[in-house]
Amino acid sequence: MTLREVQVGQTAKVVKLQGAGPVKRRIMDMGITKGQLIYVRKVAPLGDPMEITVRNYELSVRKADAKMIEVELVKEA
Repeated sequence: MTLREVQVGQTAKVVKLQGAGPVKRRIMDMGITKGQLIYVRKVAPLGDPMEITVRNYELSVRKADAKMIEVELVKEA
């Protein structure tokens, strides 16, 4: 499953980053690395971009970038 498929209000854990070179480096520079928890806060009306919370700050991610982030859903306690 990719980050793009996660619904608003769900939390996911990063499993793998796809892509290579500068695109992957840019995603990692934003703080999205393997093992991090990502909470999906909002999605724009047309689906691009989506607002997420990672490492206690808010970040907007484009749909194309979200498709490169493989995640698994985290069960809410």
